Amino acid sequence: MTEPVFRGGFACFVGRPNAGKSTLTNALVGTKIAITSSRPQTTRHIVRGVLHRENSQLVLVDTPGLHKPKTLLGERLNDLVRSTWSEVDVVGLCIPADEPVGRGDKFIANEIAGLKATVIAVVTKTDLVGRGQLTEQLVAVAGIGDFADVVPVSAVSGAQLDVLVEVMAKHLPPSPRMFPDNMITDEPEQIMVAELIREAALEGVRDELPHSIAVVVEEMNPDPDRPPDRPLTRIYADIYVERQSQKAIVIGAGASRLRDVGSRARAEIEALLGVQVYLDLHVRIAKEWQRDPKQLRRLGF
Repeated sequence: MTEPVFRGGFACFVGRPNAGKSTLTNALVGTKIAITSSRPQTTRHIVRGVLHRENSQLVLVDTPGLHKPKTLLGERLNDLVRSTWSEVDVVGLCIPADEPVGRGDKFIANEIAGLKATVIAVVTKTDLVGRGQLTEQLVAVAGIGDFADVVPVSAVSGAQLDVLVEVMAKHLPPSPRMFPDNMITDEPEQIMVAELIREAALEGVRDELPHSIAVVVEEMNPDPDRPPDRPLTRIYADIYVERQSQKAIVIGAGASRLRDVGSRARAEIEALLGVQVYLDLHVRIAKEWQRDPKQLRRLGF
């Protein structure tokens, strides 16, 4: 008997906003590496999560959603998406089970049809529909592209997640292990912390505000005065918006909203780092930063 071939490579999920891409990535990796929100274009950075299996190592690359850009930031994010598509081995087009296949789905299916990567379709949010509606959706999805496989899944219930991993892994090339067995993501902690703060800041804000929010962690260090058995990490971060009126919204009356953002973000950061956290947040204005190349570089784009 010959040993099974070990396979390794990169895969990414694509789809229109809120198709469940980041939620699915987190569910497969088994921990939160990508922030999620009901707001479109939440993802702004490339985040890699590593799935370790006996005969495969699958690196999931979470990317921003492809969209019609209105700013220089939007153009750069789209360039980032297309660059990632050209480098991965498997692309999964995510389409929700509870929404009709639309023009956006067909547009993206056409965009990825010519890639050298193997393209599969992933019907997400199957926990929201019955068997009959799911069957109809699977047929509709299969009709918009030449997919190597069509897999229905639910990130919430966990249904078919193991099947999805097996399907993606079989399309990976033979490869040695690329990452250590204990590595879940290669995302720097400081970037993950900034993203968790941005996720908290996105909750409950007005429609025009989400794209204007950026977060930079200026300082993140263990407190040297704490005893070894009760460590504390001190984090100082700036939340950037583009106008004074937006600053007022983020801070809220009597700084109530900023305190709420800090409280929610701190809980997520402590879960990530495994230690108690002191979080100091300030809201600053960077006028029209989404359109300014110099400010985009300063904010990490």
